[in-house]
Amino acid sequence: MKKIFLPMVAVALLAACSDSNPDVNFVAPGPTGAVSSSSADAPLSSGEIVPPSPESSSEAVVPPVGESSGSVDVPPAGLSSSSAIADPLSSSATVPSPNTQFTYKVPTLTELDPTKAYTFYGAELTGVDQFKYGRFEARMKMAAISGSVSSMFLNYDNSWMKEYEPWNEIDIEILGKDPNKWQSNIITREAEPSIKKNTSSEVVHPFAFDATKEFHLYAIVWTPEYVAWEIDSVEVRRDTLGMNRGTHADADQVKFLTEKESLRFNLWVSKTPSWTGKWDNGIGLPIEQQIDYVRAYAYDEATKTFTLSWQDDFDGEDIDPKHWSAGDWEMERVMYRQSNIVVEQGVCRLILDYEAN
Repeated sequence: MKKIFLPMVAVALLAACSDSNPDVNFVAPGPTGAVSSSSADAPLSSGEIVPPSPESSSEAVVPPVGESSGSVDVPPAGLSSSSAIADPLSSSATVPSPNTQFTYKVPTLTELDPTKAYTFYGAELTGVDQFKYGRFEARMKMAAISGSVSSMFLNYDNSWMKEYEPWNEIDIEILGKDPNKWQSNIITREAEPSIKKNTSSEVVHPFAFDATKEFHLYAIVWTPEYVAWEIDSVEVRRDTLGMNRGTHADADQVKFLTEKESLRFNLWVSKTPSWTGKWDNGIGLPIEQQIDYVRAYAYDEATKTFTLSWQDDFDGEDIDPKHWSAGDWEMERVMYRQSNIVVEQGVCRLILDYEAN
């Protein structure tokens, strides 16, 4: 699927559930409604430079659909609150094609058969590239069912080993108990075997929309000086050097993010109901998180600018092995499997489903 982008002069140049009807499928996102490919400017290309995001309020509330970045007044150069890229494919501009349908037809689980054993499967899209700082964007429709986690995050690959490996992670998470909110978080832990607990800085933010209903632009911005989170090009939170949490060496979490990290997306079920909601043993599955495109930018510490490294529009028939692999391990209540990542109609679909035997 061809993605069409419209440049915006600002700071610089810059989710298939079916019911009893097996033919009910999710609709893939269509191109921008008012613009055809013959009249659109070229999409962002590798090497395009974006200035960094300045300070902005961590109390920002994401505007509702129709009042997102497109309706926000453009500030003067150097004073943008959005890290300088406004999403030209915002959900309010999307016109899905009625003829574009996905092929996934697993029936909705409405009740459990006591004679069968159920196994639940999720998905993780694991990045191959390793980043030390950068800007990371994904246009997504998220997934939610009580107990689930639908996410985009940066992670040091050896964090899980603990002991003598540090933990470095930056999260965007939609928790299944409420798709009208999302959680930002940094997770750190110093490489000391005697320390068993991670340091976290979870903050729950309100959306002005249901994240499972439409596509929106999500971004994580990571520099040596700050970490920022954006929704639809609006900065919602920023953590800076010197903000201390806890008493260990990783208390200054921004300073402690010293390891290269990979970009990841996953959909799974937690064993902590107080965090994600009570798991109803799969009732309501399948659900899916849909990714329209991903952009990765490198950060130049000298000029404090971001340069587009690559963009994945998921136009092929499978994930691009240059950028992605598929998770295949157990994640709390689910097993990740490669077949639960489906690329079709220009969308990467992370599917949370089940098998009954």
